[in-house]
Amino acid sequence: MTLPTTQQLTAKFGKPNPTGKGYLVYIDLPYPMRIAWQRQTNIKRFHCHKLVAQSFLNVFNELLANYGYDRLVELGIDLYGGCFNYREMRGGTELSTHSWGIAIDLDPDRNLLHESAKTARFARPEYKPMMDIFYSHGFINLGAEKNYDWMHFQYNLI
Repeated sequence: MTLPTTQQLTAKFGKPNPTGKGYLVYIDLPYPMRIAWQRQTNIKRFHCHKLVAQSFLNVFNELLANYGYDRLVELGIDLYGGCFNYREMRGGTELSTHSWGIAIDLDPDRNLLHESAKTARFARPEYKPMMDIFYSHGFINLGAEKNYDWMHFQYNLI
């Protein structure tokens, strides 16, 4: 799979900025998510790009309907690793898709950046419905596409 270029992302979503001013909106989640690095803290909403807000909402509503809240927690699908973060890609010079607020990381501790399908949690069969749900709403997973960064789901232009 070919990932979108910075130019393609900017053409679709505009020029990103460090504050997200002008393009970020908050979405209210259908269930609380735990902050991955501070699991005793829950969030009930997060901000993302206004053009993908409805797609994110559709994903989380469908995940809840498919798994139920207790199973989401058991599987760690509720572990929020971040959405908007204005920064360069790790080890690169191009902006991360997080800079536009069109990507989300889930359960980062058990789906590490350089992990492969052999060890990443999200590569297991019980997560296939989750993957299918994200894909059905226009997102891709870098783990499934490139066999690294299994935590990362981003809106796909191509």
